[in-house]
Amino acid sequence: MDRKIKKKKWTPKRILIYSMSGILVFFIVYSFMLSGGGARLNVERNKINIATVQEGEFREFIPVDGNVLPILTIRLDAIEGGVVAEKFYDGGILLEKGDTILSLANNDLLQSFVREETQASILVNNLENTKLNLQRNQFNLKRNLIELDYQIDAARDAFERGEKLFQDKIISEQEFLNLKREYNRLEDNREIQIETNRFDSLNARLQIRQTEETLVRTRNNLDMIKKNLENLYIKAPISGRLSTVNVEVGESIAPGQNIGQIDDLNGFKVRATIDEHYISRIYEGLGGSFSFAGGDYNLEIRKVYPEVNNGLFEVDMAFSDTVPDGIRRGQTLQIRLQLSENITAIQIPRGSFYQTTGGNWIFVVGEDESEAVRRDIRLGRQNPRYYEVVEGLQPGEKVVVSSYRGYEDKDILVIK
Repeated sequence: MDRKIKKKKWTPKRILIYSMSGILVFFIVYSFMLSGGGARLNVERNKINIATVQEGEFREFIPVDGNVLPILTIRLDAIEGGVVAEKFYDGGILLEKGDTILSLANNDLLQSFVREETQASILVNNLENTKLNLQRNQFNLKRNLIELDYQIDAARDAFERGEKLFQDKIISEQEFLNLKREYNRLEDNREIQIETNRFDSLNARLQIRQTEETLVRTRNNLDMIKKNLENLYIKAPISGRLSTVNVEVGESIAPGQNIGQIDDLNGFKVRATIDEHYISRIYEGLGGSFSFAGGDYNLEIRKVYPEVNNGLFEVDMAFSDTVPDGIRRGQTLQIRLQLSENITAIQIPRGSFYQTTGGNWIFVVGEDESEAVRRDIRLGRQNPRYYEVVEGLQPGEKVVVSSYRGYEDKDILVIK
C-alpha cells in the first residue's frame, strides 16, 4: 500500500525567498531614511537654540515709535488777504499772547472802510435833519393852530352877531352868509391843518425808522470792516514758541493761507504710528510705557485717528503722571503699547521657528536632549519677547526655537 508523503510548508527555497525579501525591505527603508527623505535628521547641538517652556506673568504689548509734540499747536492762518508790510518775528522766538507777528496791507479793505464811514456820517446827518424837521413841523403846527383858533374865535363872534343883526333886518342876507362861510372855512382849514400835520409826522417817523435801520446796518458793516482791518495784524493767540513763519515782506497772502504756527510749551503729547493690523484693538484709554533717562514713564491714548496711510494709523498719547525732565519736541520714543492686562500663562521665547511653522508645531526636546520630536501646538497672543502657549506644551519642557530652515519635513531631530 502506497503511503502519502506530506509536502513541507517551509522549504529551504521558500525560506531563502522570504529572507531575501525582508532584507530587501529593511535595506530600502534604511536607505530611504539615510537619504534624507525620512523623518529623522542629525543636527549639531551648537547650531540650534533650546529654550524652556515656562509659566508666568504674561502681558501682550507691541513696540511702536512715538514722536514728542507740544500739547497744543495752533496754525496761524491769514483771515484777510493782503501784502506783507512788516515782519516782526522769525521762527524759534518765544512770544506772549497778543504779540504782533506781522502786518498786512490791503488798500481795497481800507477804501471800503472809508466808504462805509462816509455813508454812516451821511446817514447820521440825514437822521438828525429828519428829526429836526419833525420837531420844526410840530412847532409850526402849534403856531398855526393858535393863529387859526384866534381867527376862528373872531369869526364865530362875527357870525353870532351877524346872525342876530340878520334876524333884526339890520344887515343883508349876503353879509350874513359871508360871515357864515368865513367861519366854516376857518373850521375846515383847522381840520385840514391837523390832518396834514398828522400825515407829515407819520411820514417823518417812517423815514426816521428806516434811516435808523440803515444806520444800524452801516455801523455793523463798519464794525466788521474794522475787525477785518485789525485782522491785518496777525498776533499770537497764545503764549508759546513761534516755530515757523513761512512768509516774507512784500509777499501776497490769500485769505486762509497758512503763515506759520505757534506751540504751547505748557505740556507735551506723543503721536505714535501703529500697524493697521491692530486698529480694531486700539481705543482711547489704552496704556503704554517707555524708558527715558533711566526711568520708566506711562502714557495713555487720548485720541485715535482712523485714517490709514501706507498701512499705518496714528494715535495721540498723553503722559499719565509726570513728564520726564529734559524731553524735547521732536524726540522719538520707543513705546511698549499694552494690548492686554497681566495674566498668568504658559509661554515660550520668541524665535525664528515661527517663520516656518506659523506657531502650529514645534520640536520638543527629550529629557536626555538627544532627540527633538515634532509636536502640534497652538500659540495665542505675543509680545516682543514671548509667545503665549494655548495648548500642546507644559511648563518645564524644552523646545527648539531657532530657525527651522531645512526641517520642514522632518519628524525627529537627532541632536549630536
